[in-house]
Amino acid sequence: MKRKWSVFDGLNYIFMIFAAMVFFYPFWQTLVLSFSGSGYATSVGLKFIPLEFSLESYKTVFSTHSIYVGYGNTLFRTVVGTALTIAVTYCAAYTLSRRSLPFKRSITFFIVVTMFFSGGLVPTFLVMKSYGLVGTKLALILPMLTSAWNLIITRNFIASISHEIEEAALVDGAHPLKIVFWVMFPISLPIIAALTIWTAVSHWNAWFDAMIYTSKEKDIVLQLVLRRLLIDTQSEQSILQSTLASTTSETIKSATIIVAIAPILCVYPFLQKYFTKGIMVGSVKG
Repeated sequence: MKRKWSVFDGLNYIFMIFAAMVFFYPFWQTLVLSFSGSGYATSVGLKFIPLEFSLESYKTVFSTHSIYVGYGNTLFRTVVGTALTIAVTYCAAYTLSRRSLPFKRSITFFIVVTMFFSGGLVPTFLVMKSYGLVGTKLALILPMLTSAWNLIITRNFIASISHEIEEAALVDGAHPLKIVFWVMFPISLPIIAALTIWTAVSHWNAWFDAMIYTSKEKDIVLQLVLRRLLIDTQSEQSILQSTLASTTSETIKSATIIVAIAPILCVYPFLQKYFTKGIMVGSVKG
C-alpha cells in the first residue's frame, strides 16, 4: 500500500532541500574558487562552475615548504595520536565495564567530574612545562590521549555486550588478554570506529595546542599554516609575492582549505556505517 503524501511532507522536503543547499554551498563555492582564475574569482555573484579553470592556486600552495611540513606533522599526530587514544580508551573502558572492579562507582565519579571542571590553560601549560613536553610533538598527543566522554561511551558499549561470550571463551581455555583483544575488540568495532573518526578529526583540525606548545617551524601543523594564510596578513603577502597574475588571495585561500580538509573527507565515508550504531548503543546502555 502506497503512503499518501501530505502538505507537510511536501513542505518538509522543500525545507530539507533548501537547508542542504545552504549548508553545502559554502563548501562548493570554496571548491569552485580553488579551480578558478583571478578574473572569475574576483567577479561579483554566486559561483557554481569554474568558468576560468585553473590549477595555478594549487601549484602555488604546493610550492610552499610549510605545506609539506604541516602535512607531515599533522599526519604524524593524527595517526599516532588516534592509535594511542584507541588503545588507552579501549583498555580503560573495558576495565571500567567489569562488575568486579573495586571502587567502580568512585572511579567513574572522578572521571565524570572532569567533564564539568578542567584545570585551565595556565595550569595545564605549567604541568606540560614541568614534564619537559613543551616544544615536543608529544605535547600535541598526550593531552588528547583520552577524554571522559569517550571513556564513558566506550564503557557503556562494552558493558552492553553479553557476558556469556566471555564465559564461553573462558570455558574454551582462552587467556583473559586473548578475550580482551581477540574476542571483545572485534565485537566493539562500531564504537571503535566512532572513536577513530572523533579523534582523527580532532587531531587533524587542532591548531591551538600547536600554537602554544610548539614554536619551531619544523613542528608547525597544517591547520596553523591555514590559519596564518587566512588571518596573518604578513604571511599572506609573503605567499602572494610568489604567485602569478592568474591567482588571487581568495583562490589561494580556497585551494589551501580544500587541501587541508580533503583527507578527512576521503576517510569519513568508510567509517560512517559504524558511526551511528556506535554512538547509539554506547550512549543509552551500560
